[in-house]
Amino acid sequence: MSLPRRVVLIGLLALAATALASARGHGRRNADAQAGRFDYWLMSLSWSPSYCLTHPDDNVQCRHKGYGFVLHGLWPQNRNGFGPQHCATQARPNDAVIQHALAFMPSRRLIEHEWETHGACSGLDPSGYFDLADRAFASVAIPPPLMTPRSPPSLSANAIVQAFTAANPGMGENMLGVFCRGGGTMTEVRVCLNRETLAPQACGGRVRNACRTGSLTIPAAR
Repeated sequence: MSLPRRVVLIGLLALAATALASARGHGRRNADAQAGRFDYWLMSLSWSPSYCLTHPDDNVQCRHKGYGFVLHGLWPQNRNGFGPQHCATQARPNDAVIQHALAFMPSRRLIEHEWETHGACSGLDPSGYFDLADRAFASVAIPPPLMTPRSPPSLSANAIVQAFTAANPGMGENMLGVFCRGGGTMTEVRVCLNRETLAPQACGGRVRNACRTGSLTIPAAR
């Protein structure tokens, strides 16, 4: 085999490996995903100050808004750690639904993306899905140290989990996970919720702390 052909083959194998790794996320883009077939909800609470560090030009969310946690999404999830994505639908959130959702998801683009990727697999119409997302977001109490702090909190991932469980009776340490960028900057907390009642429940696979040990970088509210 000539050297150029060898290089091409190596490149194709690398691309295939990258695609496989990407498919192993919390959900799968698949043609046979069926709406309404999942085990529980995985709610992603995004730490807005961390997002704004890497998106300083996002004036809608980041220009002196003072957000702490905002809702990134409410995802249909299965116990094996995967959830359906991109289920076939013709429905789209109308302007009234989007205006309502902007109260807890401060980005029109995010709202539309979350519907197409996750909401379409919920078995609900856009209005019902975002109403449920609103209720889910309101059902989880944010611990006092993370309620839009004006100075960076000094907390570890385990301390964040303990703060959430203390603020939410009935929530156990196996019902949420803390996620970081680069291992050390907190970006989100994911909470597992019962599909029918929205009560916290034990998570399935792939939901666990994904941060370094010790104190994390947690930017203050901006």
